[in-house]
This record gives sequence, C-alpha cells and structure tokens, in this order.
Amino acid sequence: MHRRVAVTGMGVVAATGLGLDAFWQAVVQGKSGIRQISFFDTSPFRTKIAGEVPDFDPLHFVNERSLKYMDRICQLTLAAAQEAVATGGLDEDSGLIFGTGIGGITTSDKQHGVLHTLGAKGVRPMDIPMIMCNAAASHLSMRYGLKGPGYTIVTACASASNAIGESVRLIRHGYADSVLTGGADATISSAIFYGWNKLRVMSKRNDTPQSSCRPFSKDRDGMVLAEGAGVLVLEEMERAKSRGATIWAEIIGYGSSYDATHITAPNVDGQCLAITRALNDAGIAPADVDYINAHGTATLANDKVETESVKRIFGSVETAPPLSSIKPVTGHSLGCAGALEIIASCLALRDNIMPPTINYSVPDPECDLDYVPNQARAKELSVIMSNTFGFGGNNAVLVLRKV
Repeated sequence: MHRRVAVTGMGVVAATGLGLDAFWQAVVQGKSGIRQISFFDTSPFRTKIAGEVPDFDPLHFVNERSLKYMDRICQLTLAAAQEAVATGGLDEDSGLIFGTGIGGITTSDKQHGVLHTLGAKGVRPMDIPMIMCNAAASHLSMRYGLKGPGYTIVTACASASNAIGESVRLIRHGYADSVLTGGADATISSAIFYGWNKLRVMSKRNDTPQSSCRPFSKDRDGMVLAEGAGVLVLEEMERAKSRGATIWAEIIGYGSSYDATHITAPNVDGQCLAITRALNDAGIAPADVDYINAHGTATLANDKVETESVKRIFGSVETAPPLSSIKPVTGHSLGCAGALEIIASCLALRDNIMPPTINYSVPDPECDLDYVPNQARAKELSVIMSNTFGFGGNNAVLVLRKV
C-alpha cells in the first residue's frame, strides 16, 4: 500500500507575526522579523538579537488557568494549530507526530533560577509536564481529541521535517488517514542563550538586526536564534479530494540519515544520503527539482557544506536548481525550522515564486550556486525539495509536488 499524501492545513506563528498571510508576505518581500531581544537583559552577551514572536498574547488561544501549566512552546503550538485545523480533516483516529529541538527549556531555565534563589520550596510539581519534550503534542491531542498513533521527535534542527516525514509514512501505509504534524521551539531564554553564545555560531550584528543573518554571503558571521511554531494537517489524497479540501501540495518524498561523524559539524556524505533517499522515495531524478528551500543557517560551515552537497547530487553549478534560505526573515527556530520551510514551500508552489535569500551582499567562491539573492523570483514550480540538517548529524529532506 502506497497512498498519496496531501497537505490540507497549515498554521504559522513566527518572528514574522501570526498567520500564513503575514508569514508569506514577509518571506516574499524579504521583511526580516529579527530584532533586539526584549525577554531578558542582553548586556552579558556577544549576541543581543533574535527572532521573537511579536505581539503574542497567549490568552487569545489558551485560558488563564491552563496557561499556568504551559511552557511558551505549548502556547505557540496551540496558536499555530488553530489556523492549521480550521479547514478540518481531523477526527478521533487522526495521528499526531510533532517535532521539537529542546522542548520546555524556558520553564527549565526559569525553575533553575527559582531553585537557586528560593530553594526547593519554590519548585513546582507541574514543572515536570511543562518541561517534557512531548508536552506540545500532548496539548494538541487534548485540544483536538486525537487518539490515533503518535509520538514526539527530537532531532535538533531536523525535528519538524522528521515529524512530517514520519507522518507521511503513517498515511502511506494505512496507519492513519490524517495526521497533525509540524514542530515548535521557544528557546529565547537567558540560560540557554549563554550556551549559544559560547558556541560562537551566532551573528554579532546587533546594531543592524534585520540584516544580520546572511546565508551563503561571504560576509556571513552566524545564525540568529528564533522561536516559532509551524503546524500542518496531512491527509490521504482521495479522502481530502472527496471532502473538497484545499490541497496546498502533495508530499512525495522523504529521506533521513545520520552523518555519524561529528556532534555539531555538518557532513557532505550524510546530507547527500538524505537527499538521495528523498529523491528515490519520490521516484524522481535530480533534474526534476525546480527549486530547493535550503537549510541555509548563515554559519560558515553549514552554508559551504550544503552547497557542496547540492552540487554533488545535481552535478554542477550549471545544472543545480536555484535555492534560497528564509532564515534571514524568520531566524533559526531549531526544531520548528523544517515546518516553517515546508509551509513556505507549499506557498511557493501555489504562487510560482521562489523566496529570496535576503542580505546576500558578497559572493563567496565556496558558495557558488544561484541563491535567489535579495529579490523573490517568479518561476513555474512543480517540484520543490526542502533541506533540514541538525546538530547530532541528523539530516531530513522532503520533496513536494504541485497538485
């Protein structure tokens, strides 16, 4: 059994704001949501910018009593899900596979602070279900009454793409007719921010936050951390058609791999394995891909290695399709990133527009592909590939086709 899988619902909460329209407008127009951090004092840090979700009021999505027992990741997730499920497609038997890189780290950081200031008496028992990585998925299941097969995937920056890919497999092989999936992270917290600063992989362009993230440009100096949630409804194709659902795209391929080489450094061989497996799963040749939504984090190593991987698979600079990164607009939302990028890919297919890589200013001889620099470009799109590569050597690649 190999059933087709349609995307029939999508919802976004990101540094661009709430909702698909705000998200897509910002991505196409290159309006960055990166700004000075407001959540905590940034004076101790080299990097003082991030992709915070602006003007987010969780009480629009969660009642005041429930809010006391939810980490911010759960709040963002329920907000994005509200938009995704508005068009229906779910029932009690629907599956639920969700991704996150770090889970309830905001609560964890806060409660460690409480422990060191108030002692054990300040620690709350409900901190445990707030911190656990499967909390967001659990709240989704309770909100929508989902009792189908499901679990949470934690594979760093590849989490959401792995979750979406495994959801595709559930539907293909008959374990579910519909699945709620995607990913979320809310990692802009002072304690974890110390760690990211120590890694020295984040941009230090604090005075110009909107032009700080520069994937594939020679003057890039690192990623920009962000928070967000991207939620999708996937359905078996004939079921979706029979109920007259809006079909954003069909997911036709999924590939994953481990690098098995280094805990943080990317690897061409591992990335190429995931890409090859995704293309084989889709039953297409590299030449069939019209555009690649790149991982494109703006770190020195990642952009160079991703470029090498694309050239190895697609043959040369001349034969590789255009690719671009939306992370200068959204920031890098870790376990959420793949969901935002799949949603962007669905919208690109709809509008036949390749989003730009903004802030591209200085060509890098080691990054010599067509990155759709600075301006969106119209192109008839039929097939899009989306890359996500994470710490730990986790790689996940998805292939989408216009319906």
